[in-house]
Amino acid sequence: MLVSGRRRLLTALLQAQKWPFQPSRDMRLVQFQAPHLVGPHLGLETGNGGGVINLNAFDPTLPKTMTQFLEQGEATLSVARRALAAQLPVLPRSEVTFLAPVTRPDKVVCVGMNYVDHCKEQNVPVPKEPIIFSKFASSIVGPYDEVVLPPESQEVDWEVELAVVIGKKGKHIKATDAMAHVAGFTVAHDVSARDWLMRRNGKQWLLGKTFDTFCPLGPALVTKDSVADPHNLKICCRVNGEVVQSSNTNQMVFKTEDLIAWVSQFVTFYPGDVILTGTPPGVGVFRKPPVFLKKGDEVQCEIEELGVIINKVV
Repeated sequence: MLVSGRRRLLTALLQAQKWPFQPSRDMRLVQFQAPHLVGPHLGLETGNGGGVINLNAFDPTLPKTMTQFLEQGEATLSVARRALAAQLPVLPRSEVTFLAPVTRPDKVVCVGMNYVDHCKEQNVPVPKEPIIFSKFASSIVGPYDEVVLPPESQEVDWEVELAVVIGKKGKHIKATDAMAHVAGFTVAHDVSARDWLMRRNGKQWLLGKTFDTFCPLGPALVTKDSVADPHNLKICCRVNGEVVQSSNTNQMVFKTEDLIAWVSQFVTFYPGDVILTGTPPGVGVFRKPPVFLKKGDEVQCEIEELGVIINKVV
């Protein structure tokens, strides 16, 4: 009894010790709303699953959208670093609504067949070049928003993905320079209508990927200096609590730097642009028999160090 009591006390002390230092280790930028605030605001999530510091209250001159924040580069990031170091009031998580960390980016770039183990699952060769497609920005919703099943599709599927958020404009970016253009990383759910991907629209992928609500993002934009190694993170998806996808970003065929170098041959990247880097194995369509999302399901997409997004299917 005495030992377990001592253990509980020690655990509590360690947590109490750890808590003030956790924010200074991680810069976790969020967009949020709260009942007492007008419109969206920028904030800092105080650790994975923590409350929110209102950056716009700390410095009212800061922009209120992530894209504008990223456009201003080091000037705004240094303000966020100061806020992180200060002992500021924290809004409890229960009192805020998290928005996607980036809304209305110039583009959402997606990568197909970018996990070695996902290629094996389909018995297809590993691509020699990145397979690039897109989602419209109107598909983006927040980390805890609902995914709406469209009446036009009977085969809606899950896909957990690591998302890269661009922080600096660039074209023809070399792979060796690519990380200088990255703001950070977040969790994405690349919801996919398989019937529209595989049989409709001339098998072009766009429509099956871009129904409204088909791109939940969040909960935070974790800056690149807060992530030890983006290409060695556990990544998983759960449907109704059951693990359906479980892998590691070390299985990615083309890493962040290669993807930025490849895509920037064709288009200019702008701050706020999002790259969905592909999904691991375990999607519903390749199960025997295939399994698809239905009304009432809950999908949790989680990536180590970045957090978890939870979307109810309606």
